[in-house]
Amino acid sequence: MAFQTQMQAAREGIITQEINRVAAKEHIAAHELRQLVAEGLVVIPANKNHTRLDPEGVGKGLRTKINVNIGVSHDCCDFQAELAKVHTAIELKAEAIMDLSSSGKTAGFRRKIIDESPAMIGTVPIYDAIGYYDRNLKDITAADFLEVVALHARDGVDFMTIHAGINRETVARFQKSERVTNIVSRGGSLLFAWMDLTGQENPFYQYFDKVLDICAEYDVTISLGDACRPGSTADATDSVQIQELIVLGELTKRAWERGVQVMIEGPGHMALNEIAANMILEKKLCHGAPFYVLGPLVTDVAPGYDHITSAIGGALAAASGADFLCYVTPAEHLRLPTMEDMTEGIIAAKIAAHAADLAKGVPGAKEWDLQMSRARAALDWETMFQLALDPVKPRRYRRESNAENSETCTMCGKLCAMKNVNLVLSGSKVDI
Repeated sequence: MAFQTQMQAAREGIITQEINRVAAKEHIAAHELRQLVAEGLVVIPANKNHTRLDPEGVGKGLRTKINVNIGVSHDCCDFQAELAKVHTAIELKAEAIMDLSSSGKTAGFRRKIIDESPAMIGTVPIYDAIGYYDRNLKDITAADFLEVVALHARDGVDFMTIHAGINRETVARFQKSERVTNIVSRGGSLLFAWMDLTGQENPFYQYFDKVLDICAEYDVTISLGDACRPGSTADATDSVQIQELIVLGELTKRAWERGVQVMIEGPGHMALNEIAANMILEKKLCHGAPFYVLGPLVTDVAPGYDHITSAIGGALAAASGADFLCYVTPAEHLRLPTMEDMTEGIIAAKIAAHAADLAKGVPGAKEWDLQMSRARAALDWETMFQLALDPVKPRRYRRESNAENSETCTMCGKLCAMKNVNLVLSGSKVDI
């Protein structure tokens, strides 16, 4: 083939198998999708070595996608438990899974989930560098960091978070700021510490062209990480966040010049009244590249319920232009998520994504709701369950409720509005 990446193919007028597949899923014409990919407004993360992948598109005019984070830590290092989460996330139709493992030798686990997952797989290579080299942070070199990026690319990772925007200029601005929560990005904090220990520039920024060489070879989509995202509503939309966003916009153009696909990562914690403006700002500064947001969490005071604070912010963010939501679980800020935490986080994120798709008029979104409403009007419980975003919980609620009448629920019983209006409209008498 003459091209290396989906973007290069699209620019040459080639409609790849991946573009055809995504176009069919999204109910749009393949030639329209090809143009969006060529312009960088849509990405199709599809590493050439991820042979099990069922590709998805992220970006302008497409359904809002969600990502699920899994992975081991030093305190919780059970690879089998994390693999079970992968399978559950796939069953719940998550479009992406990120392996955020940050302890031990993770290559075997990463390769296994790539081999088994039709969902796109993402990683944060700097997390893996610590365990891979088993050395102190100060002893890891710039070349070492780049080698881990190459390793993940060879393994088949579809997109990687690369924190290239936290350069020395951004750090200088951060050090003059009066942030409440400083740097909350794990990858960003590691790079900040490495730069302080070594006195060197961020290697992902300094050697960005080498990162692009790796990504172009395997068609890895770069997810430009927001090392300086706000970790509290007090820090939202400050000069540090905006400084980094400007750098990410510059790096986006450099990546596009090489035909490398790009997403931009975004906040973070942010009050409701700032979200829409932030989505516009990102699209302006980063030239319309797809936006991938963590939340945003719209308040700082709900530990244990941050899947809800995130879903509120995510719905507004996506309705205002964000393209990709990273799920947040009830365990955010508290612990490594359990299977139950993960499931609740996925459902909350999918609700937010679909609510936004309704607002944006994404093809197919309104039709799904219309089918559910018709099933409710007909008191067709089985169809309602089949259409439900999560069929398991409503089935259990219905089964446990022990309704006297099989048509109605235990809330209204004989006073059921749907049943009684249906009777009147059909010419029958209502008897309560």
